Amino acid sequence: MSTDEALTFWDGFYASRTEAVDPRPNARLTETVTGLPPGDALDLGCGEGGDSLWLARNGWRVTAVDVSGVAVERLARLARTGGLEGAVTAERHDLRATFPGGTFDLVSAHYLHTPLDLDRSAVLRSAAHALRPGGRLLVVDHGSTAPWSWNQDPDIHYPTPQEVAAGIGLDPASWTVERTDVLRRTATGPGGQTAEVVDHLLLVRRTA
Repeated sequence: MSTDEALTFWDGFYASRTEAVDPRPNARLTETVTGLPPGDALDLGCGEGGDSLWLARNGWRVTAVDVSGVAVERLARLARTGGLEGAVTAERHDLRATFPGGTFDLVSAHYLHTPLDLDRSAVLRSAAHALRPGGRLLVVDHGSTAPWSWNQDPDIHYPTPQEVAAGIGLDPASWTVERTDVLRRTATGPGGQTAEVVDHLLLVRRTA
């Protein structure tokens, strides 16, 4: 899939959804980050912005990126109207070509699944290298297919947290894997429907 095709896909995906007034943060983010001292965060694949806005409301300075200009513009508008413009910087990035600059205390990659030809391991490796010492990389992936998912391929393989960690290939002298969890929860879809889903959670801390 070319860059133009990717932009068309994701812009169309978000444009087809009613613009969220107060998008919800992901449950695994709030569970994991609550209690951490706020600092600088990077939200990879920010989508509608629920995670970025929650982080900003809890004292974090957030760089939020997505390949979709529609998603980025919506998040920037929500940050302005919510009085969080100074705490949220929304940027469009095709992570196959560009990665946001800076260093961070937290990098969050929630459900970074895409039909793009994306080298996820390379992106997550860049994210780990963008951490400051003591910073954490939180990767939360789908472990099952929700009824409302854009991808209903019955043969899709969802990598385990251990497989994701192995693919990133970080030096254990400088990064420590803190969690590799398979978790179940009841999720609510965009139309209000509910279903039990599986999340794969990987948490890595930079030690040096």
